[in-house]
Amino acid sequence: MTQAPDEKLNKEEIERYARHILLPEIGGAGQQKLKAAKVLVVGAGGLGAPVLTYLAAAGVGTLGIIDDDVVSLSNLQRQVIHKTSAIGEKKTESAAETLEAINPHVKLDLYPIRLTEENAAEIIGKFDLVIDGSDNFTTRYLLADSCENLKKPLVSGAIGRFDGSLTVLMPYLGGEHPSYRDLFPTPPPKGVIPTCAEAGVIGALPGVIGSLEAMEAIKIITGCGEPLIGRLLLYDGLSARFETIRYKKRTSTQK
Repeated sequence: MTQAPDEKLNKEEIERYARHILLPEIGGAGQQKLKAAKVLVVGAGGLGAPVLTYLAAAGVGTLGIIDDDVVSLSNLQRQVIHKTSAIGEKKTESAAETLEAINPHVKLDLYPIRLTEENAAEIIGKFDLVIDGSDNFTTRYLLADSCENLKKPLVSGAIGRFDGSLTVLMPYLGGEHPSYRDLFPTPPPKGVIPTCAEAGVIGALPGVIGSLEAMEAIKIITGCGEPLIGRLLLYDGLSARFETIRYKKRTSTQK
């Protein structure tokens, strides 16, 4: 693996990120913030693929990838970070091979394991920001609770068959900043919501939601724009419609 990146941009990096640097909202200072940032992406599957690809291309200095799965043929319809030749490989290693080809300046920390209550704090604590690309409610709630306790921003996304959702969580800031449990107080009973393997998923959908997750991460890191805090962005792929729902911190009587 490459060494931890220096925040200063060299000549080749200035050319690589020229279109970012031209943006007044990003500029050289914002690109240096991206280079200094450490982002953990949980899941190297459908959502993780576009998130990792765009953050590596954007110049995020350190990307952590945690996933205990291996690449299978049925993944390739949507998990575009993996090649057919990678079938049977660990997803972390397959993703790393693609990302190193995209941007050799990015340091990659690989965790070919499942995120658990035992290791969550240790792993998450090494990063500045976390992006949820998981596909199960156990991990989503574990991530949300852990990030809240460790005071780490969390970009949370989810997809269904033709629809997806996205929000940003920073409840540790206090005030009116809601948590994941303010939005979804308890996990649904097992078996109520089918998995992608059970219900199917349109291949381009993770690209839409994952790209939006990457965009929110870039906004948080550079300080440009308004992150989706207290807002749930909903996307319906069949009608090509976006909607935004505002949600608030629940009172003690509501919980």
